[in-house]
This record gives sequence, structure tokens and C-alpha cells, in this order.
Amino acid sequence: MAIYKRKITVSDDTVTSAHQLTLKQSLVPNGLVTILFFLWGFAYGLLDVLNSHFQKSLNISNSMAAGLSAAYFGAYFVCPPTISGYILRRFGFRVTFMTGLAVLAVGCLLFWPSGIKKSFGGFCGSMFVVGMGLSTLETAADPFLAICGPPKYSEIRLNLAQAIQGVGSFVAPILASRVFFSSTVDTDQGLANVQWVYLGVAGFVALLIVLFFLAPMPEITDADMNLQENEIGEFDPGPLRKQYNLFLAVWSQFCYVGAQVAVANYFIQFCVQAGRSSEQASDLLAVGQGLYALNRFIAGFLMMSPVFKPRYILALYLGLCFVFIIPAITTTGTASIACLILVLCFESACFATIFTLGLRGLGRHTKRGGSFLVSAISGGMVFPAMTGAVVDRSGAHMAMTIPMMGYVLAWIYPLYVNVWNRETMDVHRATNLGVTPVGDKALQLEEQVSHVENQPHTASDGISAAK
Repeated sequence: MAIYKRKITVSDDTVTSAHQLTLKQSLVPNGLVTILFFLWGFAYGLLDVLNSHFQKSLNISNSMAAGLSAAYFGAYFVCPPTISGYILRRFGFRVTFMTGLAVLAVGCLLFWPSGIKKSFGGFCGSMFVVGMGLSTLETAADPFLAICGPPKYSEIRLNLAQAIQGVGSFVAPILASRVFFSSTVDTDQGLANVQWVYLGVAGFVALLIVLFFLAPMPEITDADMNLQENEIGEFDPGPLRKQYNLFLAVWSQFCYVGAQVAVANYFIQFCVQAGRSSEQASDLLAVGQGLYALNRFIAGFLMMSPVFKPRYILALYLGLCFVFIIPAITTTGTASIACLILVLCFESACFATIFTLGLRGLGRHTKRGGSFLVSAISGGMVFPAMTGAVVDRSGAHMAMTIPMMGYVLAWIYPLYVNVWNRETMDVHRATNLGVTPVGDKALQLEEQVSHVENQPHTASDGISAAK
């Protein structure tokens, strides 16, 4: 009976010991959350395969096929700043993880009736529910990895987890094309395979819900982050409306993600127009996604050196995306494909680095800022639709001018953090807070509630019990 009496929520105005977690103490919870990154990387990889599959089996145009992406990324526009963000602030990380997983399982199950009816609209609706679940997960997971552990390693943690996500995105299309749709790409059996794939994902997600309920995990509150900011820089972040670093990061994330999704969605059409077959184009996409995942690991390890500051990496990588997409547009054949693969490669570190730099200095606004940054992923709803419209009219090469514009607009943020806000970025990079234990006794993740209850200045009713 004791398991049902565990207190798994903490009031957001409560100070816990989690703001002082060391690297060793944060390994287990960060490793558990990293499993989720593989999960939605796998789901995103399947999305590209489904897009191509539905175009052939349901005879729809490129712009209509973007409806799947619009449904998926539209959920990111709706959920993080509203219900997902509220759950995170009200109930904490653990409950948000469990809620996101439950919604994701429901979305996966909805693919079954959609497949029976052969309804593209049904698949779009199912994808929207899947997006709701994944956006709720990401509302918690990205900020959790950014703040769980020593602040100086924030970008490294999220980049390495995003690298695991890249592995999922790399594995999913290969598994789909070689196993699920190996001989049934354009048949009714192909649609049936989609149903079974998502039924299996739903079962796996149900097991993860149980795992996240049982596993030891710190609850990091906004009060913790405010205290951490005071210990690092001894300054008040001020009201939310004055967090200009956050707002520029949200703008950059929106434009960058939109460009990234547009390139991935129409990479195969681009290669076909450059003279490759569909099968060769799929293999080239796998190469690009493999380099994308590999370069995330490389970027994460580079950031371990004091020389390679995250703001430098962001400016370089995002700038190179723009540099290489220009010859991809203006050349033809193998040269254009090679340049577009290099664009995929240098996209690798951009998302995670924008996210973690955007959270710098937010203090008590950290969770709300994280919700805004996750909602910026909805750029994947806007840019691919515009790109698809240009593909239908002028071809895939000319359509790449849309993501090129996205990279230019996104580069405003790395310019800002390298010229006008570098002091705030560097003070978090230089701090040794959490690098070594504060005292001789290690902090206990599951005992942080009793730590709170012993502090007279904390409201005793701020901790609610889930039974």
C-alpha cells in the first residue's frame, strides 16, 4: 500500500534540494527522460514515411500531404502554452510526463479506425492527438534536461539527448521501408501495417507510464530556478514581459524548426528532381539523417571544451545551413544533393542550443519560458505548407528558398547572444554550481519532500498527494 501513498507533486513556489543536484545525482532521471527523446524521434521519422506513403496510396498533392505535418505540429502551437504548460506548473514534471504518455497512447490507438476507413482526414486527426501527447512530453522533457543538473552542462545534456532523438529519426524510416512497407508500400496491407505499428507503440507507451510513476525523479520548481539564478548571478530576472532573450529565442526556434521540417519533408522530391530514383532518394535521406544524429553527438562533446561555447556553435551551425542551401538551390545533380545533405548535417545542434540559451536567466519564469520554446516547434506547421505549394508550381529546388528564408530569420538570435547578451550566456557557462556536492551527504531524490517540510517558510499545503 505504501506505493500508493507516495507524494509525486510539489507546489511550484516550493524550494527543494533539486537546484543543487550534481552531475552524478542527475544521471538516472536524465537517462530516463532521454528514452522519451528516442520515442518521439521514432515518431517523427515515421511521419516522413507516412507522408510519402499517403501521397501514393491516396493520390494527393504535395501541399495536401503537408496536412499530416500541419496536424502534428499544430498540436505544438495549441498545447504547450495552454494545457500542457498549466499541468507542468501546477503538478510538476512527473505528472506532465505521465499525462503526455497517456495522450500519446490514445493517439496511437486512433490510427486503427482511421486505417479501417482509409480516411486521410482520420489520419490527420490521429496525428493531431499524437502531436498533443508528444508536445506535452516535450513541454516537460526539454526544460527538465536543461535544468536537471549543473547549469554549465545544460547545452551538453540536451544536445546528447537530441542526438538519441536523431537516432530514432534515423532508425524509423529504415525500419519502415525495409520491414513495415517492404513489399506493401502501395497496397491496403501497407495501411494495415501502419495500424499495427502504432498499436505496438501504444503498448510500449503504456509501460512507460508505469515506469515514470515508479522511478525516482526530482521535482524542480520555478522557486528552485529563481534561487539558482540568485546563486549564479545574484540578480532578479524581472517580469516576464521583459525577457527579450526568451522572445528572440522563440522567434528563432519557430523559423528554424519550420525550415528543418520543410527540408526533411521534401528531401526525397528534391533528389528525384536531381535525377535519383525514389529508392536512392530514400537511402540518401537516411544518410542525411545519420549525419544529423552523428553531428549532434559531435557538437555535444565539443561543448565540453571551454573553447567551444554554445553561442559560438549555434552561430556557426545555423550560418552554415544558410551557406550550403544556396548552392543546393542553384546547382543540379549530385552537387545539389550533397549540399542539401550538408544542410541536414549542420541543423543538428541548432534546436537544443537555441532552447537552452533561451532559458538562461529566466529564474522563476523557467517553466513558462520552456512552454513558449516548445510551442515554437509549431513552425513545422507553417513552412512545409509554403514549401509544398512552391514544389507543386516550380519544383523542389526552387522550393528550398522557403527554408533558406527560415535560416536567415532564425540567425537573428545567435547574433543577439553573441553581440548584445554574451555576458548572461557566459556567466552560466562559467559557474561551478552543482559540479561538486554541497555537503558530505548526497541529496536524495525521493526525500526532497521531507526536506521541504522541514523548512518553516514553505507552505505545507503546497505539496499534494497523488494516490
